[in-house]
Amino acid sequence: MSPRGVAIPDLRERLFTAAERVVAREGTSALTSRAVTTEAGVAKGALHAHFAGLDEFVGELILDRYARTARQAAELPSLVGRDTVAGNLLTVALALMTSVDPAVVALAMTRPAASLHTRQGLEAGAPGFSAIQDAVTAYLDAERRLGRLPAAADTATTALALVGTVHHLLMTHTMTRTPGGPEPREITERLVTLLVGAPPPHDAPAP
Repeated sequence: MSPRGVAIPDLRERLFTAAERVVAREGTSALTSRAVTTEAGVAKGALHAHFAGLDEFVGELILDRYARTARQAAELPSLVGRDTVAGNLLTVALALMTSVDPAVVALAMTRPAASLHTRQGLEAGAPGFSAIQDAVTAYLDAERRLGRLPAAADTATTALALVGTVHHLLMTHTMTRTPGGPEPREITERLVTLLVGAPPPHDAPAP
């Protein structure tokens, strides 16, 4: 436990990762401010000292993970002309798929204040799905200029289809998954194949 009054580097990230571990191990019902601070090994009041409450904390966790994936998507231009278009898109799509634990998303959806905080953050300009979609569109435009996509390719619609589908899977997988049904990764691979061609082998390592 960190001593009282001692600043903790990267406290937000420490609390966020602690919350993800609690949810993964014990389920959403176990996520309390006390559980998070205990898991993080920080003072009991640390969460409330930096967030208005658990709802704001959950909303900020989701915004942070979306922003992290948006930063990764922004690096797509560095991949132009390298590997395969499908492989590059799949890497970003899977990063988005795993950006937030679906159980945490499900938790936020059952807490209206947390969902509202996330929505307001995105509306205020926090990086989210729109930023990721724009980055994918810019990447596809560059690949089209190189001739690695057909000249008539509708890059904006392709990006919308990819990011929109991943968003849907992320929001609904925990609550509507059918036992024995296809996994989100499999669905994403099929979509990439449909949009731009064959993706890497199915057993390619996830990012």
